[in-house]
Amino acid sequence: MPAILVIVGLAGLLAGAAGGYFARRRTLGTSLQQAEEQASRVLAEADTRQKELLLTAKEEVLSLRNSIEAEIRERRAEAARTEQRLAQREENLDRKAEALDRRDQSVRDRETGIEQARAEAEQLRARQQQELERVAALTAAEARDQLMLAVEVEIRDEANRKVREIEKEVEATASVRARKILATAIQRYTSEVTAESTVSVVAIPSEDMKGRIIGREGRNIRAIEAATGVDLIIDDTPDAVTVSAFDPVRREVARVALSTLVHDGRIHPTRIEEAVNKARRDVEATMMESAEAAAVEAGVLNLHPEVLKVFGRLRYRTSYGQNVMRHSIETGHIAAMLAREIGADVDIARAGGFLHDLGKAVDHEVEGTHALIGADIARRFRVKEAVAHCIEAHHEEVEPHSVEAVLVMMADAVSGGRPGARRESLENYIRRLQTLEEIARGFKGVESAFAIQAGREIRIIVRPEQIDDLEAMRIARDVSQKIEETMEYPGQIKVTVVRETRATEYAR
Repeated sequence: MPAILVIVGLAGLLAGAAGGYFARRRTLGTSLQQAEEQASRVLAEADTRQKELLLTAKEEVLSLRNSIEAEIRERRAEAARTEQRLAQREENLDRKAEALDRRDQSVRDRETGIEQARAEAEQLRARQQQELERVAALTAAEARDQLMLAVEVEIRDEANRKVREIEKEVEATASVRARKILATAIQRYTSEVTAESTVSVVAIPSEDMKGRIIGREGRNIRAIEAATGVDLIIDDTPDAVTVSAFDPVRREVARVALSTLVHDGRIHPTRIEEAVNKARRDVEATMMESAEAAAVEAGVLNLHPEVLKVFGRLRYRTSYGQNVMRHSIETGHIAAMLAREIGADVDIARAGGFLHDLGKAVDHEVEGTHALIGADIARRFRVKEAVAHCIEAHHEEVEPHSVEAVLVMMADAVSGGRPGARRESLENYIRRLQTLEEIARGFKGVESAFAIQAGREIRIIVRPEQIDDLEAMRIARDVSQKIEETMEYPGQIKVTVVRETRATEYAR
Protein backbone atom coordinates (compact mmCIF):
# COMPACT_ATOMS: atom_id res chain seq x y z
CA MET A 1 0.00 0.00 0.00
CA PRO A 2 2.69 2.48 0.71
CA ALA A 3 4.40 1.58 -2.53
CA ILE A 4 1.25 2.27 -4.45
CA LEU A 5 0.96 5.65 -2.80
CA VAL A 6 4.50 6.49 -3.79
CA ILE A 7 3.90 5.48 -7.36
CA VAL A 8 0.71 7.51 -7.54
CA GLY A 9 2.57 10.51 -6.09
CA LEU A 10 5.35 10.19 -8.61
CA ALA A 11 2.90 9.96 -11.45
CA GLY A 12 1.14 13.11 -10.30
CA LEU A 13 4.44 14.88 -9.96
CA LEU A 14 5.47 13.90 -13.47
CA ALA A 15 2.13 15.02 -14.89
CA GLY A 16 2.44 18.43 -13.18
CA ALA A 17 6.00 18.85 -14.43
CA ALA A 18 4.95 18.02 -17.98
CA GLY A 19 2.05 20.47 -17.85
CA GLY A 20 4.33 23.24 -16.55
CA TYR A 21 6.89 22.55 -19.28
CA PHE A 22 4.39 22.85 -22.08
CA ALA A 23 2.85 25.97 -20.52
CA ARG A 24 6.30 27.67 -20.30
CA ARG A 25 7.06 26.72 -23.89
CA ARG A 26 3.88 28.34 -25.11
CA THR A 27 4.68 31.50 -23.11
CA LEU A 28 8.26 31.57 -24.44
CA GLY A 29 7.05 31.31 -27.98
CA THR A 30 4.74 34.24 -27.50
CA SER A 31 7.56 36.36 -25.99
CA LEU A 32 9.92 35.52 -28.88
CA GLN A 33 7.33 36.57 -31.39
CA GLN A 34 6.75 39.85 -29.58
CA ALA A 35 10.51 40.49 -29.40
CA GLU A 36 10.88 39.87 -33.10
CA GLU A 37 8.04 42.26 -33.87
CA GLN A 38 9.58 44.95 -31.58
CA ALA A 39 12.98 44.44 -33.19
CA SER A 40 11.43 44.86 -36.59
CA ARG A 41 9.80 48.12 -35.49
CA VAL A 42 13.07 49.41 -34.00
CA LEU A 43 14.96 48.59 -37.18
CA ALA A 44 12.32 50.35 -39.24
CA GLU A 45 12.49 53.43 -36.98
CA ALA A 46 16.31 53.43 -37.07
CA ASP A 47 16.28 53.27 -40.86
CA THR A 48 13.86 56.17 -40.99
CA ARG A 49 15.97 58.21 -38.48
CA GLN A 50 19.12 57.52 -40.49
CA LYS A 51 17.50 58.77 -43.65
CA GLU A 52 16.31 61.90 -41.89
CA LEU A 53 19.83 62.59 -40.53
CA LEU A 54 21.38 62.10 -43.93
CA LEU A 55 18.89 64.48 -45.44
CA THR A 56 19.58 67.10 -42.72
CA ALA A 57 23.36 66.77 -43.16
CA LYS A 58 23.03 67.25 -46.90
CA GLU A 59 20.96 70.39 -46.36
CA GLU A 60 23.53 71.82 -43.90
CA VAL A 61 26.40 71.06 -46.25
CA LEU A 62 24.57 72.77 -49.07
CA SER A 63 23.82 75.83 -46.93
CA LEU A 64 27.47 76.04 -45.75
CA ARG A 65 28.69 75.78 -49.30
CA ASN A 66 26.41 78.61 -50.37
CA SER A 67 27.59 80.88 -47.52
CA ILE A 68 31.27 80.14 -48.26
CA GLU A 69 30.77 80.88 -51.91
CA ALA A 70 29.03 84.17 -51.02
CA GLU A 71 31.90 85.17 -48.67
CA ILE A 72 34.45 84.32 -51.37
CA ARG A 73 32.58 86.50 -53.84
CA GLU A 74 32.50 89.39 -51.28
CA ARG A 75 36.21 89.10 -50.60
CA ARG A 76 36.98 89.09 -54.28
CA ALA A 77 34.89 92.22 -54.71
CA GLU A 78 36.69 93.90 -51.72
CA ALA A 79 40.06 92.92 -53.21
CA ALA A 80 39.01 94.43 -56.50
CA ARG A 81 38.02 97.69 -54.77
CA THR A 82 41.29 97.77 -52.83
CA GLU A 83 43.26 97.23 -55.99
CA GLN A 84 41.36 100.08 -57.62
CA ARG A 85 42.13 102.42 -54.66
CA LEU A 86 45.80 101.51 -54.77
CA ALA A 87 45.87 102.23 -58.46
CA GLN A 88 44.29 105.65 -57.82
CA ARG A 89 46.80 106.37 -55.01
CA GLU A 90 49.72 105.48 -57.24
CA GLU A 91 48.32 107.77 -59.88
CA ASN A 92 47.98 110.61 -57.30
CA LEU A 93 51.54 110.02 -56.09
CA ASP A 94 52.79 110.21 -59.63
CA ARG A 95 50.99 113.53 -60.13
CA LYS A 96 52.43 114.89 -56.81
CA ALA A 97 55.92 113.80 -57.79
CA GLU A 98 55.57 115.63 -61.07
CA ALA A 99 54.32 118.74 -59.22
CA LEU A 100 57.29 118.56 -56.81
CA ASP A 101 59.68 118.27 -59.70
CA ARG A 102 58.15 121.33 -61.30
CA ARG A 103 58.35 123.21 -57.95
CA ASP A 104 62.01 122.26 -57.45
CA GLN A 105 62.78 123.52 -60.90
CA SER A 106 60.94 126.77 -60.12
CA VAL A 107 62.89 127.15 -56.83
CA ARG A 108 66.18 126.57 -58.63
CA ASP A 109 65.23 129.13 -61.23
CA ARG A 110 64.29 131.61 -58.47
CA GLU A 111 67.55 131.04 -56.60
CA THR A 112 69.44 131.66 -59.81
CA GLY A 113 67.54 134.92 -60.27
CA ILE A 114 68.24 135.91 -56.63
CA GLU A 115 71.95 135.25 -57.03
CA GLN A 116 71.99 137.37 -60.15
CA ALA A 117 70.08 140.17 -58.36
CA ARG A 118 72.48 139.94 -55.38
CA ALA A 119 75.48 140.19 -57.69
CA GLU A 120 73.94 143.21 -59.40
CA ALA A 121 73.16 144.81 -56.02
CA GLU A 122 76.70 144.20 -54.82
CA GLN A 123 78.07 145.83 -57.94
CA LEU A 124 75.69 148.79 -57.48
CA ARG A 125 76.70 149.13 -53.78
CA ALA A 126 80.37 149.07 -54.74
CA ARG A 127 79.81 151.79 -57.32
CA GLN A 128 77.82 153.86 -54.77
CA GLN A 129 80.56 153.42 -52.14
CA GLN A 130 83.19 154.53 -54.63
CA GLU A 131 81.08 157.54 -55.52
CA LEU A 132 80.54 158.41 -51.83
CA GLU A 133 84.24 158.06 -51.06
CA ARG A 134 85.01 160.32 -54.03
CA VAL A 135 82.48 162.94 -52.91
CA ALA A 136 83.33 162.79 -49.18
CA ALA A 137 87.05 162.36 -49.68
CA LEU A 138 86.93 159.58 -47.00
CA THR A 139 87.35 155.85 -47.20
CA ALA A 140 84.72 153.53 -45.76
CA ALA A 141 86.97 152.64 -42.80
CA GLU A 142 87.58 156.32 -41.98
CA ALA A 143 83.87 157.14 -42.19
CA ARG A 144 83.07 154.16 -39.97
CA ASP A 145 85.62 155.27 -37.36
CA GLN A 146 84.22 158.81 -37.29
CA LEU A 147 80.67 157.52 -36.98
CA MET A 148 81.60 155.10 -34.16
CA LEU A 149 83.45 157.88 -32.35
CA ALA A 150 80.43 160.18 -32.54
CA VAL A 151 78.09 157.41 -31.40
CA GLU A 152 80.46 156.43 -28.56
CA VAL A 153 80.63 160.01 -27.29
CA GLU A 154 76.84 160.32 -27.41
CA ILE A 155 76.31 156.98 -25.65
CA ARG A 156 78.92 157.82 -22.99
CA ASP A 157 77.21 161.13 -22.24
CA GLU A 158 73.85 159.40 -22.05
CA ALA A 159 75.29 156.68 -19.80
CA ASN A 160 76.87 159.25 -17.48
CA ARG A 161 73.59 161.09 -17.28
CA LYS A 162 71.77 157.84 -16.46
CA VAL A 163 74.37 156.95 -13.84
CA ARG A 164 73.95 160.32 -12.13
CA GLU A 165 70.19 159.91 -12.16
CA ILE A 166 70.47 156.41 -10.71
CA GLU A 167 72.89 157.60 -8.04
CA LYS A 168 70.51 160.37 -7.03
CA GLU A 169 67.62 157.92 -6.94
CA VAL A 170 69.64 155.46 -4.86
CA GLU A 171 70.68 158.19 -2.45
CA ALA A 172 67.06 159.24 -2.11
CA THR A 173 65.69 155.71 -1.60
CA ALA A 174 68.54 153.80 0.04
CA SER A 175 67.98 155.29 3.48
CA VAL A 176 64.23 154.68 3.31
CA ARG A 177 64.75 151.15 2.03
CA ALA A 178 67.32 150.35 4.72
CA ARG A 179 65.07 151.69 7.47
CA LYS A 180 62.17 149.69 6.08
CA ILE A 181 64.20 146.48 6.10
CA LEU A 182 65.38 147.09 9.67
CA ALA A 183 61.88 148.03 10.83
CA THR A 184 60.42 144.91 9.22
CA ALA A 185 62.99 142.69 10.90
CA ILE A 186 62.47 144.33 14.30
CA GLN A 187 58.68 144.16 14.05
CA ARG A 188 58.81 140.46 13.17
CA TYR A 189 60.72 139.65 16.36
CA THR A 190 59.95 140.85 19.85
CA SER A 191 61.25 139.34 23.07
CA GLU A 192 60.99 139.94 26.77
CA VAL A 193 63.70 141.97 28.47
CA THR A 194 64.80 141.37 32.05
CA ALA A 195 67.12 143.76 33.85
CA GLU A 196 69.69 141.76 35.78
CA SER A 197 72.53 142.69 38.12
CA THR A 198 75.72 141.24 39.55
CA VAL A 199 74.21 140.26 42.90
CA SER A 200 71.78 137.54 43.95
CA VAL A 201 69.63 137.46 47.08
CA VAL A 202 68.86 134.29 49.03
CA ALA A 203 65.84 134.40 51.28
CA ILE A 204 66.22 132.92 54.79
CA PRO A 205 63.39 131.87 57.09
CA SER A 206 64.62 133.71 60.18
CA GLU A 207 67.37 135.93 61.55
CA ASP A 208 68.83 132.98 63.49
CA MET A 209 69.80 131.41 60.17
CA LYS A 210 72.32 134.23 59.58
CA GLY A 211 74.26 133.11 62.62
CA ARG A 212 74.25 129.49 61.44
CA ILE A 213 75.49 130.61 58.03
CA ILE A 214 78.35 132.55 59.66
CA GLY A 215 79.19 129.63 61.98
CA ARG A 216 81.50 129.46 64.93
CA GLU A 217 84.21 132.10 64.47
CA GLY A 218 83.02 132.48 60.87
CA ARG A 219 84.10 129.02 59.68
CA ASN A 220 80.92 128.34 57.71
CA ILE A 221 80.90 131.59 55.74
CA ARG A 222 84.62 131.20 55.00
CA ALA A 223 84.03 127.65 53.78
CA ILE A 224 81.21 128.82 51.49
CA GLU A 225 83.26 131.69 50.08
CA ALA A 226 86.30 129.46 49.57
CA ALA A 227 84.31 126.70 47.84
CA THR A 228 82.35 129.02 45.53
CA GLY A 229 84.65 132.01 45.02
CA VAL A 230 81.97 134.57 45.91
CA ASP A 231 81.38 137.11 48.65
CA LEU A 232 78.49 136.66 51.08
CA ILE A 233 77.08 139.91 52.41
CA ILE A 234 75.21 139.46 55.68
CA ASP A 235 73.98 142.82 56.89
CA ASP A 236 70.89 144.31 58.47
CA THR A 237 68.67 143.40 55.52
CA PRO A 238 65.86 141.35 57.08
CA ASP A 239 65.39 137.73 56.00
CA ALA A 240 67.96 137.90 53.17
CA VAL A 241 71.61 137.15 52.42
CA THR A 242 73.29 138.77 49.40
CA VAL A 243 75.62 136.77 47.13
CA SER A 244 78.04 139.01 45.21
CA ALA A 245 80.45 137.92 42.45
CA PHE A 246 81.63 139.14 39.08
CA ASP A 247 81.45 135.63 37.60
CA PRO A 248 77.72 134.93 37.10
CA VAL A 249 78.19 131.15 37.04
CA ARG A 250 79.96 131.16 40.40
CA ARG A 251 77.28 133.44 41.79
CA GLU A 252 74.55 131.04 40.62
CA VAL A 253 76.37 128.02 42.07
CA ALA A 254 76.71 129.84 45.40
CA ARG A 255 73.04 130.87 45.35
CA VAL A 256 71.83 127.31 44.67
CA ALA A 257 74.18 125.81 47.27
CA LEU A 258 73.20 128.36 49.92
CA SER A 259 69.50 127.83 49.20
CA THR A 260 70.00 124.09 49.63
CA LEU A 261 71.86 124.56 52.92
CA VAL A 262 69.23 126.95 54.26
CA HIS A 263 66.44 124.57 53.32
CA ASP A 264 68.27 121.57 54.81
CA GLY A 265 69.32 123.38 57.99
CA ARG A 266 72.58 121.42 58.39
CA ILE A 267 75.41 123.89 57.83
CA HIS A 268 78.98 122.77 58.45
CA PRO A 269 82.11 122.59 56.25
CA THR A 270 81.59 119.00 55.10
CA ARG A 271 77.94 119.57 54.24
CA ILE A 272 78.89 122.87 52.54
CA GLU A 273 81.36 121.06 50.25
CA GLU A 274 78.75 118.45 49.32
CA ALA A 275 76.12 121.11 48.63
CA VAL A 276 78.51 123.18 46.48
CA ASN A 277 79.53 120.15 44.38
CA LYS A 278 75.91 119.17 43.84
CA ALA A 279 74.95 122.77 43.00
CA ARG A 280 77.81 122.97 40.49
CA ARG A 281 76.57 119.81 38.74
CA ASP A 282 72.98 121.09 38.74
CA VAL A 283 74.01 124.46 37.33
CA GLU A 284 76.08 122.82 34.59
CA ALA A 285 73.11 120.62 33.65
CA THR A 286 70.83 123.65 33.66
CA MET A 287 73.24 125.60 31.44
CA MET A 288 73.44 122.71 28.96
CA GLU A 289 69.66 122.39 28.83
CA SER A 290 69.30 126.15 28.39
CA ALA A 291 71.86 126.14 25.56
CA GLU A 292 70.07 123.32 23.74
CA ALA A 293 66.70 125.05 24.17
CA ALA A 294 68.18 128.34 22.94
CA ALA A 295 69.67 126.64 19.87
CA VAL A 296 66.30 125.11 19.04
CA GLU A 297 64.53 128.44 19.56
CA ALA A 298 67.03 130.26 17.34
CA GLY A 299 66.92 127.51 14.69
CA VAL A 300 70.67 126.74 14.89
CA LEU A 301 71.06 122.97 15.04
CA ASN A 302 73.90 120.39 14.88
CA LEU A 303 76.28 122.42 17.05
CA HIS A 304 79.15 120.63 18.80
CA PRO A 305 78.33 119.74 22.43
CA GLU A 306 81.39 121.66 23.66
CA VAL A 307 80.16 124.78 21.86
CA LEU A 308 76.77 124.38 23.57
CA LYS A 309 78.51 123.83 26.90
CA VAL A 310 80.36 127.13 26.57
CA PHE A 311 77.30 128.91 25.22
CA GLY A 312 75.22 127.73 28.21
CA ARG A 313 77.32 129.92 30.52
CA LEU A 314 75.71 132.96 28.85
CA ARG A 315 72.47 132.09 30.65
CA TYR A 316 73.86 133.89 33.72
CA ARG A 317 75.82 136.61 31.86
CA THR A 318 74.42 140.10 31.40
CA SER A 319 75.55 143.09 29.37
CA TYR A 320 74.23 146.48 30.50
CA GLY A 321 71.38 144.64 32.20
CA GLN A 322 70.52 142.62 29.06
CA ASN A 323 70.78 138.82 29.32
CA VAL A 324 73.42 137.74 26.79
CA MET A 325 71.72 134.43 25.92
CA ARG A 326 68.42 136.17 25.12
CA HIS A 327 70.39 138.83 23.24
CA SER A 328 72.12 136.09 21.19
CA ILE A 329 68.82 134.43 20.29
CA GLU A 330 67.34 137.77 19.31
CA THR A 331 70.41 138.69 17.23
CA GLY A 332 70.21 135.37 15.39
CA HIS A 333 66.55 135.95 14.52
CA ILE A 334 67.12 139.54 13.37
CA ALA A 335 70.18 138.59 11.28
CA ALA A 336 68.23 135.79 9.59
CA MET A 337 65.33 138.13 8.80
CA LEU A 338 67.67 140.75 7.34
CA ALA A 339 69.41 138.08 5.26
CA ARG A 340 66.07 136.85 3.95
CA GLU A 341 65.07 140.41 3.03
CA ILE A 342 68.18 141.01 0.88
CA GLY A 343 68.76 137.47 -0.42
CA ALA A 344 71.87 136.57 1.65
CA ASP A 345 72.62 133.16 3.22
CA VAL A 346 70.01 132.87 5.97
CA ASP A 347 71.65 129.91 7.78
CA ILE A 348 75.07 131.58 8.00
CA ALA A 349 73.57 134.85 9.24
CA ARG A 350 71.39 133.02 11.80
CA ALA A 351 74.29 130.95 13.20
CA GLY A 352 76.65 133.95 13.20
CA GLY A 353 74.14 136.09 15.09
CA PHE A 354 73.41 133.29 17.55
CA LEU A 355 77.10 132.65 18.37
CA HIS A 356 78.48 136.19 18.00
CA ASP A 357 78.91 136.68 21.79
CA LEU A 358 80.19 133.15 22.47
CA GLY A 359 83.48 134.54 23.77
CA LYS A 360 81.75 136.48 26.56
CA ALA A 361 81.27 133.18 28.39
CA VAL A 362 85.04 132.87 29.00
CA ASP A 363 86.49 136.33 28.25
CA HIS A 364 87.36 136.82 31.94
CA GLU A 365 89.39 133.60 31.85
CA VAL A 366 91.06 133.82 28.42
CA GLU A 367 93.28 136.58 27.07
CA GLY A 368 91.79 138.65 24.23
CA THR A 369 88.54 140.23 23.14
CA HIS A 370 85.33 138.25 23.24
CA ALA A 371 84.90 138.41 19.44
CA LEU A 372 88.29 136.81 18.73
CA ILE A 373 87.88 134.33 21.60
CA GLY A 374 84.48 133.25 20.31
CA ALA A 375 85.79 132.80 16.75
CA ASP A 376 88.70 130.69 18.06
CA ILE A 377 86.31 128.45 20.04
CA ALA A 378 84.04 128.07 16.98
CA ARG A 379 86.94 127.07 14.71
CA ARG A 380 88.28 124.66 17.32
CA PHE A 381 85.02 122.70 17.30
CA ARG A 382 84.51 122.66 13.50
CA VAL A 383 81.94 125.43 13.13
CA LYS A 384 81.76 126.72 9.53
CA GLU A 385 84.43 129.25 8.63
CA ALA A 386 81.80 131.72 7.37
CA VAL A 387 80.11 131.61 10.79
CA ALA A 388 83.42 132.02 12.62
CA HIS A 389 84.18 135.06 10.46
CA CYS A 390 80.83 136.60 11.43
CA ILE A 391 81.78 136.12 15.09
CA GLU A 392 85.24 137.71 14.83
CA ALA A 393 84.07 140.62 12.66
CA HIS A 394 80.96 141.73 14.54
CA HIS A 395 82.92 144.50 16.33
CA GLU A 396 85.10 145.25 13.27
CA GLU A 397 88.24 143.99 15.00
CA VAL A 398 88.58 141.97 11.78
CA GLU A 399 87.52 143.56 8.49
CA PRO A 400 84.22 141.96 7.40
CA HIS A 401 84.41 140.44 3.93
CA SER A 402 80.95 138.88 3.63
CA VAL A 403 77.42 140.22 3.56
CA GLU A 404 76.44 137.91 6.42
CA ALA A 405 79.16 139.38 8.68
CA VAL A 406 77.82 142.89 8.07
CA LEU A 407 74.27 141.69 8.78
CA VAL A 408 75.40 140.19 12.10
CA MET A 409 76.96 143.56 13.03
CA MET A 410 73.67 145.30 12.22
CA ALA A 411 71.57 142.74 14.08
CA ASP A 412 73.81 143.03 17.15
CA ALA A 413 73.40 146.81 17.12
CA VAL A 414 69.64 146.57 16.61
CA SER A 415 69.18 144.06 19.43
CA GLY A 416 71.31 146.03 21.88
CA GLY A 417 70.16 149.50 20.85
CA ARG A 418 66.42 149.05 20.55
CA PRO A 419 64.32 150.83 23.20
CA GLY A 420 64.23 148.99 26.51
CA ALA A 421 66.80 146.38 25.60
CA ARG A 422 69.50 147.58 27.98
CA ARG A 423 69.33 149.29 31.30
CA GLU A 424 70.44 152.88 31.37
CA SER A 425 71.88 154.46 34.49
CA LEU A 426 70.00 157.33 36.10
CA GLU A 427 72.86 159.77 35.45
CA ASN A 428 73.02 158.94 31.74
CA TYR A 429 69.25 159.14 31.48
CA ILE A 430 69.06 162.60 33.07
CA ARG A 431 72.03 163.79 31.02
CA ARG A 432 70.37 162.66 27.80
CA LEU A 433 67.14 164.51 28.64
CA GLN A 434 69.06 167.67 29.51
CA THR A 435 71.03 167.49 26.27
CA LEU A 436 67.83 167.16 24.25
CA GLU A 437 66.32 170.24 25.88
CA GLU A 438 69.54 172.26 25.49
CA ILE A 439 69.74 171.45 21.77
CA ALA A 440 66.17 172.63 21.27
CA ARG A 441 66.62 175.85 23.29
CA GLY A 442 69.68 176.77 21.25
CA PHE A 443 67.54 177.78 18.26
CA LYS A 444 66.26 181.32 17.79
CA GLY A 445 62.61 181.91 18.60
CA VAL A 446 62.28 178.87 20.95
CA GLU A 447 60.48 179.80 24.15
CA SER A 448 60.77 176.44 25.98
CA ALA A 449 61.45 172.76 25.33
CA PHE A 450 60.39 169.61 27.22
CA ALA A 451 61.74 166.06 26.82
CA ILE A 452 58.88 163.59 27.36
CA GLN A 453 58.14 159.89 26.83
CA ALA A 454 61.42 158.90 28.55
CA GLY A 455 63.39 160.89 26.02
CA ARG A 456 61.60 159.43 23.00
CA GLU A 457 59.94 162.79 22.14
CA ILE A 458 60.76 166.45 22.60
CA ARG A 459 58.13 169.19 22.54
CA ILE A 460 59.34 172.68 21.49
CA ILE A 461 57.24 175.78 22.18
CA VAL A 462 58.11 178.72 19.87
CA ARG A 463 57.12 182.40 20.02
CA PRO A 464 54.37 182.92 17.43
CA GLU A 465 55.28 186.60 16.83
CA GLN A 466 58.81 185.60 15.78
CA ILE A 467 58.27 182.20 14.11
CA ASP A 468 55.80 181.54 11.31
CA ASP A 469 54.53 178.13 10.15
CA LEU A 470 57.31 177.57 7.59
CA GLU A 471 59.95 178.55 10.13
CA ALA A 472 58.43 176.11 12.64
CA MET A 473 58.83 173.28 10.12
CA ARG A 474 62.44 174.33 9.49
CA ILE A 475 63.17 174.32 13.25
CA ALA A 476 61.76 170.78 13.60
CA ARG A 477 63.98 169.57 10.75
CA ASP A 478 67.10 171.37 12.04
CA VAL A 479 66.62 170.09 15.60
CA SER A 480 66.22 166.48 14.40
CA GLN A 481 69.37 166.77 12.27
CA LYS A 482 71.40 168.20 15.14
CA ILE A 483 70.21 165.43 17.47
CA GLU A 484 71.31 162.83 14.91
CA GLU A 485 74.73 164.46 14.58
CA THR A 486 75.53 165.10 18.25
CA MET A 487 73.80 162.37 20.28
CA GLU A 488 73.78 158.59 20.60
CA TYR A 489 70.44 157.04 21.49
CA PRO A 490 68.47 153.85 20.85
CA GLY A 491 65.49 153.91 18.53
CA GLN A 492 64.19 157.29 17.34
CA ILE A 493 63.27 160.65 18.88
CA LYS A 494 60.16 162.52 17.76
CA VAL A 495 60.54 166.32 17.44
CA THR A 496 57.31 168.32 17.74
CA VAL A 497 57.22 172.10 17.34
CA VAL A 498 54.16 173.85 18.78
CA ARG A 499 53.26 177.35 17.57
CA GLU A 500 50.18 178.76 19.26
CA THR A 501 48.57 182.19 18.88
CA ARG A 502 46.07 183.40 21.47
CA ALA A 503 43.87 186.48 21.27
CA THR A 504 42.47 187.75 24.59
CA GLU A 505 40.02 190.60 25.22
CA TYR A 506 37.97 191.64 28.25
CA ALA A 507 34.36 192.75 28.17
CA ARG A 508 33.62 195.45 30.75
